[in-house]
Amino acid sequence: MANEVLIVASKVKSYIKGKAGMNTSASVVDALSAKVRELCDEAVENAKKAKRKTVMDKDF
Repeated sequence: MANEVLIVASKVKSYIKGKAGMNTSASVVDALSAKVRELCDEAVENAKKAKRKTVMDKDF
């Protein structure tokens, strides 16, 4: 699960193409997944500190 892709590649590519007219390399999806994983891990810890079993937007 640590290397699982968490990002919808077609949506990211479409966003970047629409925003800047640029192409997106395949490695971007892996890099973004790693960043999302880091953010989620932090949010989980914040929820634990607040003694909750639900991760909420404020945990990010």
